[in-house]
Amino acid sequence: MILGIECTAHTFGVGVVNKGEILSNVRDMYKTESGGIIPTESAKHHRSVSSSIYLSALEQAKIKESQIEAIAVSNAPGLAPCLLAGLEFAKVLSRKLSVPIVPVNHCIAHLEIGQSVGAKDPVLLYASGANTQIIAYASGKYRVFGETLDLGIGNFIDKTARFFGLGFPGGPGIEKLALKGKYLELPYSIKGMNVSFSGMQTKIQQLYKSGISKEDLSFSLQETTFAMLVEAAERALAHTGKKELVLGGGVACNSRLQEMCRIMCEERLEKTKYFCPEKSLLVDNAAMIAFTGEIMFNVGISEMPEEIDIKPRERTDDVDVSWR
Repeated sequence: MILGIECTAHTFGVGVVNKGEILSNVRDMYKTESGGIIPTESAKHHRSVSSSIYLSALEQAKIKESQIEAIAVSNAPGLAPCLLAGLEFAKVLSRKLSVPIVPVNHCIAHLEIGQSVGAKDPVLLYASGANTQIIAYASGKYRVFGETLDLGIGNFIDKTARFFGLGFPGGPGIEKLALKGKYLELPYSIKGMNVSFSGMQTKIQQLYKSGISKEDLSFSLQETTFAMLVEAAERALAHTGKKELVLGGGVACNSRLQEMCRIMCEERLEKTKYFCPEKSLLVDNAAMIAFTGEIMFNVGISEMPEEIDIKPRERTDDVDVSWR
């Protein structure tokens, strides 16, 4: 029985997993009517909701505190104030319940949760706020085969939405506007399996100021950025020889990105299985932290509270994957 805590950015969540089965997945998100994340304010949000979210997760899972064997916490990577808020709560629980802590890399959790829908050895297209990576397992680590050279795609979309006068998060608003738009050409920047969004952001701002509609720009943004991600993911599939693609991250909730990935997998000569967890497991969530924590705990990975710290800048390929 593993309790998971998610606390890397705007979301504080608690989830419970037992033998690979998700028993609960409760979350609360820091939001703003305008602007983006203010890390210290997000951390205050996490501290204010932590106890109620924890109790709700236990109630939803229908378990008692005494049944918890370990606490998995997303200690990397992320916004330092948010990570600290989550780790502080994890340490309090760890000492109270006399159980160890399992430090989980948030990015890797997005890949491992793919197992819950049947993926075994996939390429992960990880598209979230701060992260845009193409990840797959090779030679003892989860390797980054491609990534953004500047902005994470979610941050890029949020900045564009903010420029349009929309609130945070901006993705749902952009997706809604895109339904009424038509295509116009935007900078398409892909280098090998790496992508770049800063040139497109500048161009969109210029076009918007010149009178191009939000709807057309939103539609074109989605078509162009998602085509770049799908191209990079297909190159990674060809390079690694893997036959599975799994989506992860909040941007993966976008129905158009899902459609484009599904079509790519179906049309490849090397038939590729497409996996996309449900929305609650794509966004930042604690169930994926608990799920990954259980896998790690089962091979003996855990630490005592005084031994663990946050790692805001830890890369996916910094982690030795000893559980595979």
